[in-house]
Amino acid sequence: MGMGRSLADGFSCAREMFEEIDDALKQKLSRLMWEGPEEELILTENAQPAIMAVSLAIVRVLEREGGLDFSRHVRLVAGHSLGEYSALGAAGSFALSDVARLLKRRGLAMQRAVAPGVGAMSALLGIEVSDAEAAAVEASAQGGVCVVANDNAPGQVVVSGTKEAVERAGEFAKGKGAKRAIPLSVSAPFHSPMMQPAADEMREALASVIIRPLAVPIVANVTAEETCEPETIRRLLVEQVTSRVRWRESVLSFRRLGVDTTVEAGGNKVLTGMIKRIDRELFPVALDTPDDIESFAKML
Repeated sequence: MGMGRSLADGFSCAREMFEEIDDALKQKLSRLMWEGPEEELILTENAQPAIMAVSLAIVRVLEREGGLDFSRHVRLVAGHSLGEYSALGAAGSFALSDVARLLKRRGLAMQRAVAPGVGAMSALLGIEVSDAEAAAVEASAQGGVCVVANDNAPGQVVVSGTKEAVERAGEFAKGKGAKRAIPLSVSAPFHSPMMQPAADEMREALASVIIRPLAVPIVANVTAEETCEPETIRRLLVEQVTSRVRWRESVLSFRRLGVDTTVEAGGNKVLTGMIKRIDRELFPVALDTPDDIESFAKML
C-alpha cells in the first residue's frame, strides 16, 4: 500500500495529477493506491492505470520542479507492455485523461479475453530466446497455445498460452538448459494470440483517441524500432496486445540511437535490472522516491 503517496505528499503537481486521473476514471484510484484493499488494487483494470500514474507523476515533477525539457534532455522513450502507454503519455502523445481511460479499458479487456484458469504465463530463467522459442513450439505441437510473450533480458524469457502447454514448455525448456520455470501470478495469458478479443477491443478504443505528435520518438515493443508517426503508433498498440514484448532488442537499439543514460520512472528498478543485464555500457537511473527525483534533477 502507499503506492505513489510520497510523491503526492512531497509535490503539489503530483497530487494534482493523481486527482486528474481520479476524475478521468470517475474512480478514487489514488485512495485505492494509498489505502487498498490490495486485492482490488492488483486487479489488472486498476493496476495498469495505477502503475502509469506513478510513472507520469515522476515525469511531471521533473518537468515542473526540475526543469526537464523533453526536446532538450530526452532522445527517445520506451516502455514495457503497459509502460508503452506511460511512455507515450510522457512524450505528449496522449492526454493524461486518455492514457488513464485507455489503460483501464485495456485491463478490463485483458481480464475478459480468456476465462480464469485457462491461460497461464511462465518465466524461463537461464535460457536464451531461441531455445525458449523452440520449447514453445514443441509444447504447442502437443496441443494448446504457447508462444514467447516477453524477451526481457539474456536468460529471462516469458512464455504465454494455455495452461497445459505453458507447463509443458517449462519442462522442455529445462531440457534445453533452463535453470527454472516459474509460473507467474497473472490473470490472463498476456501477449499471446489468446488475447485477440482484447486486441479487437483496444482497436475500437484507440480509433477514437487523438494521438498527438510526440516530443521525441518511441521505441515500440512490437518492432524494437523507433517511430513517431501517430497512425503507426495506433496500429502497434493494437498489435502489442497479442505480440511479443521485444524489450531486450529495444534496449540493444538504444546506444545505436544515441542513448547513453536510461531513466526508469517508477517501477521499483525492475527495468533497470534488465537493462544492466542487456547492455552494461548504458548508465541506468531509477527514480522511485522524492529523494531520487531531487538528486536526478541536479543532473539535468
